[in-house]
Amino acid sequence: MASQRPSSSTSEVSKKRKRDDSYPSRWKYEVFLSFYGKDTRKGFTDHLHADLKRKGILVFRDDDALKRGEYISQALLKAIQESQYAIVIFSAKYAFSKWCLMELAEIVECEEKKKLKVIPIFYHVDPSDVRNQSGSFAKAFTAYEKDPQIDRKDTDMWKNALRKAGSIAGWHIHDRLHLALF
Repeated sequence: MASQRPSSSTSEVSKKRKRDDSYPSRWKYEVFLSFYGKDTRKGFTDHLHADLKRKGILVFRDDDALKRGEYISQALLKAIQESQYAIVIFSAKYAFSKWCLMELAEIVECEEKKKLKVIPIFYHVDPSDVRNQSGSFAKAFTAYEKDPQIDRKDTDMWKNALRKAGSIAGWHIHDRLHLALF
């Protein structure tokens, strides 16, 4: 049986991993993906995730379905804290997910403590809608303000996280432009 030689890109990734493994790293993941599944999971996020993995990047993506009303898990908080970068994919319904907003608040807190870097992707949304909670983001917060089970401190924290993350230079992806990224 003939032995197969790894392709040069695979070989380079393997060398990089061996070199990186010789130094202790404080990060378990290179990238943490934050996204609203119903908007982007079966398209943009799947493509981005696959492309990052293909390039040898260690990616955390939460694939577990979230139960309504459930709080962010300790394992997820730990994954954020153990990541070097957080790629946040803002989409039209991102702010309708309390889970996404809790995740974002943790990401922004880690970014403020210089524990990770945030890379925002504005997927079919304007960065100013994220920053100013306008458009679909305003609709989400109107619903939260009417919900007596949601604490005002939480909504203030989420708005602050959106304002900060929406002010970071990132990628604004619209129409079919995202296909060119892959």
